[in-house]
Amino acid sequence: MDLKQMWERHPNLVSWAVLSLGMVVILIWSARHVGFTPGQWAALIVATVILAGLSVWIISWEEDEDETEHNGSEA
Repeated sequence: MDLKQMWERHPNLVSWAVLSLGMVVILIWSARHVGFTPGQWAALIVATVILAGLSVWIISWEEDEDETEHNGSEA
């Protein structure tokens, strides 16, 4: 399965993966000289991935509202 097919089937999952990767890279680059322990790095990376997932989920709410409005099924 190529990236285009994956995007068409699971756009939120692909968005989460891409956003997570970007955010983790920025985190590591920004905090590389802080001196975190491996456990602290793991906690920061997990929190960053969760934050990226929540961000994609919240953004998807607007898409759901737009689809509802276009289908004429407003509440």
